[in-house]
Amino acid sequence: IPDSGHKYYLQFTTEDYKSGENAGSCLATVLYPKTKSTPVVTIKCMHTKDQKQIEEEDNRLYQKIRHQTKPIIGNNIPDSYGNIEPALEPVWALAVAGSSYIMWEKSTENLGYFMAQVKSVKQWIRKDDFTEFDYTVLLHEIPTQEIVSCHMRLTWLPGHPLKVKYFCASDNQGLQDGSGMESGSAAGILNERGANF
Repeated sequence: IPDSGHKYYLQFTTEDYKSGENAGSCLATVLYPKTKSTPVVTIKCMHTKDQKQIEEEDNRLYQKIRHQTKPIIGNNIPDSYGNIEPALEPVWALAVAGSSYIMWEKSTENLGYFMAQVKSVKQWIRKDDFTEFDYTVLLHEIPTQEIVSCHMRLTWLPGHPLKVKYFCASDNQGLQDGSGMESGSAAGILNERGANF
């Protein structure tokens, strides 16, 4: 589009992150504006799971987290052999969902990201029903092959949008808010500036 940037039209299928089963198909347009790096995305998806099934899965994940007897603390998820302890699977699932906001906001037309590892995670105990975690996640930058360290504060309650605040070691602009604007499924710390949280 002249003076605006490049616009892409995509058709793709999605899969359940845990089971690998087909989760639906989507149509999307993605515009990479010349003036800013965050892509403008319009997306419409047809899910194979109904909303009630998604809500039940979110609730199961939430209950696993809430029924811990002490705060969850973990390091190096997955480990160097690619294994994830079953007790840490819920925090891994949340890290995948939360880091997707960071990857979306940092991506450009020529640069993409994948979450490589949760370097560390710590749960904060709250008096309300929300769950809250501090993460350090390592993102694999493509095509540079660099590893980018991001500190992420994530807050979640089923039926509410996932809230994500983050700071990445390669960023100079400070704290970013990557929170979602819509309710979504969550199932489907190297830089000391993280203390700003």
